[in-house]
Amino acid sequence: MCIENLIQFDCLTESHNVGDDGCAPSFFLALLASPCKSKSRLKAENAVLRHQVISGVAAVARSANGGLIVPAGALAFVHRDLIITLAARHKLPAVYFDRFLVAAGGLVSYGANEIDQYRRAAGYVDRILKGEKPADLPVQQVTKVELYINMKTARALGVTIPLPLSGRADEIFE
Repeated sequence: MCIENLIQFDCLTESHNVGDDGCAPSFFLALLASPCKSKSRLKAENAVLRHQVISGVAAVARSANGGLIVPAGALAFVHRDLIITLAARHKLPAVYFDRFLVAAGGLVSYGANEIDQYRRAAGYVDRILKGEKPADLPVQQVTKVELYINMKTARALGVTIPLPLSGRADEIFE
């Protein structure tokens, strides 16, 4: 299976994080901006409890040419090992939000550099402590994102990672 052939994306998320669009807002907006949005479908699999995660991942696995998106949140932290195990068992390509999930056996992560975000936050704190009003500080967007790929997991899933994608990876786990 080639990643470019995935047409159904299911976003595994807590129900209180689901927007009107049916998925975690930042992920949904990013997918809407994707160049392949016309052939892709997106839906949410709401889960909080272990049994909901199990049935949610199983539902994703039943769809042809599907993949799983696991956004940041309590769900991903609490059930990370379960989600990674179920994705592997169902041979389901999954995209996570952070490097530690790929190091633990997840397929791919793409997300903001957390250290950079903490540095920016420290800069805001410094400016506020020096007397600036929080309302006067500019809103900043993430400027550094990182891509991590687990090639061992890709081989186990039978997923082909395109060379241009692996060439852009910040780190590849073998």
